[in-house]
Amino acid sequence: MFLTVKIVGGSEALLWFPQNLAYPSLQNGALVQVYTDGTVLVTHGGVEMGQGLHTKIAQVAASSLDIPISCVFISETSTDKVPNASPTAASASSDLYGAAVLDACQQIKARMEPIASRGNHKSFAELAQACYMERVDLSAHGFYITPDIGFDWIAGKGSPFNYFTYGAAFAEVEIDTLTGDFHTRTADIVMDLGYSINPAIDIGQIEGAFIQGLGWAAMEELKWGDDNHKWIRPGHLFTCGPGSYKIPSVNDIPLSFKVSLLKGVPNPRAIHSSKAVGEPPFFLASAVLFAIKDATAAARAEEGHLDWFPLDNPATPERIRMACVDSITKKFASVYYRPKLSV
Repeated sequence: MFLTVKIVGGSEALLWFPQNLAYPSLQNGALVQVYTDGTVLVTHGGVEMGQGLHTKIAQVAASSLDIPISCVFISETSTDKVPNASPTAASASSDLYGAAVLDACQQIKARMEPIASRGNHKSFAELAQACYMERVDLSAHGFYITPDIGFDWIAGKGSPFNYFTYGAAFAEVEIDTLTGDFHTRTADIVMDLGYSINPAIDIGQIEGAFIQGLGWAAMEELKWGDDNHKWIRPGHLFTCGPGSYKIPSVNDIPLSFKVSLLKGVPNPRAIHSSKAVGEPPFFLASAVLFAIKDATAAARAEEGHLDWFPLDNPATPERIRMACVDSITKKFASVYYRPKLSV
């Protein structure tokens, strides 16, 4: 598909990109190998970056083969074992890689079934040894593609997503009207993750995503050298380190932080009826932004200002302080003063 893009100055450029750019990547393979001592080695296309992916994959393999998770080992991601892997992104890792591993495990179980049906094996290790003696292949390559995905970006028709992950959040904040500082007193979150593969991991992911979103909604501001920030060299990013770019820290975690998973809501469109987690809870932190605006509105009401007022994202102390109209701010700014964004 070609798109004509107008460039500043009047010239035009012709760009091409695949019409279904996002969808060829929604596939993945996995290699599962069973050894005669009953251990299992799994290689998949996902990258473990602290999100607990390897743990979930090991659980899928252990559950499928009915063995302890201690018998499952995850090999490092390698393209000589699993080629053409999809990016580990968009919270789809467990869905893609878990389903591919499950496919491989089911192939191996089908090969082992005739020997297992004899019923004279006390353990999985003994069964694996017997299969080896019968020259049964104990290695399998699994593959999975996300079903029913396809979207025509021109016509605006199709199904761009396999399913949706839902959540709700409540936040209570306290602001200092003299400094613009704030603190999140309470945050309550409920997420629909279907039948979670690992609730402990998923709750941790929700907590982390919420705090990351809190930084996005109320702390992390980019300041570039532009017409509104002439004190910064043109095109230079001022907020490029911990001294100027503020991310959430321990003190920004809500004093009361509660996360719960909705129960009894299986998702038939993903591995083990689970749902994606990681990125979906991110935007729930907008509850903090809305709570800040409510608190600011209450402060303005005390000064007799009940109408609409601007409060941009992120709600930095500067913006909160200037939105809390009082006798000090009125001396040099209007009640609708809006600190300049740098975009």
